[in-house]
Formats: sequence, structure tokens, C-alpha cells
Amino acid sequence: MTYSATQTTTYTTTDIESVVRRITADLLMIASSSEAVTEAKAKEWAYDIELLAKNGYLKFADLTLLSNGVEQKATRYYVNESGALANQRPGDARWPKVSNPHLRIVLSYNDSYTQQARDKMAGKLKINWTTSYDDISHSQLTQRGGREYSSNGYGMERKDYTR
Repeated sequence: MTYSATQTTTYTTTDIESVVRRITADLLMIASSSEAVTEAKAKEWAYDIELLAKNGYLKFADLTLLSNGVEQKATRYYVNESGALANQRPGDARWPKVSNPHLRIVLSYNDSYTQQARDKMAGKLKINWTTSYDDISHSQLTQRGGREYSSNGYGMERKDYTR
């Protein structure tokens, strides 16, 4: 006997907006608690994350708190379109105040973010994103916990890294 099944997930831009609202809440908590960037800057990051996600270009967003150039805490948001994620509330995103803080954000794109797609997005993003060669492996940190944010078939899985 054989068995086959097909699973289809669908979502709309409203679902993406719902998920990014939770990411935005995290970014604002991180900015406020760490005092490493302004809340206005965090909102610009969230805007660009949402715009890239709505256009299907975002693979993940990685946020790292550094103190004097040393990683202290990090979070990575992976896009997940499986429809299998829970829909949790934002939280556990209060980060410590450290000496000489720097908050670094790195976005990773899907293969669909071609030069033509970049040209299409030119002028629409709030940040002038540039290529990063920083090590974002978080090899000095330990992955602990996270959250799942979803709406219908669209979601982002948050993985947290701490010292």
C-alpha cells in the first residue's frame, strides 16, 4: 500500500505584516534595553525587513550586540513558510546595557534577490544596505531558546544566542 499527501500553505501580505509586528516589538525592546541604537533606527530596520519579506527576498535577519567589538548577545530571525510554526507573543528581548555598545544587523537574501530585484527595491528601503563580511556564526555564543512568530503559512523563527 502506498500513501501520498500534499500540504499547501498560503499567506498574504497581511500575514507578513502580522509576523513583522512581532519582530518590530522585539527590535524596539532590544533598542530600548541595550541603548545601543535609537528606537527610530530599530523602526527603520523593521520597515526594511517587512518590505523585503513582502517581496519574497528575505532569508534571515541577524542582530548582534557587541561590547568593545566582542559579541554579547545575538538573535537571528529565519523566514519559515512551512506553516508549522507556533504563533507566540514577543518577549524575552530585553538585552543588557554594556560598555561601548554597538548593535549590528545583517540581512541575508534569497536567490531571488537578483540585480534586477535590487534595482526594483532601490529607493524604497530606509537603509542603504551594504555587503557585510562580518562573522555572524556566533561561535563564541551559545544558542539558547527563541520564539516562533506565524500567521497562516508565513512565519519567522527566532533563535537566541547568549554568552
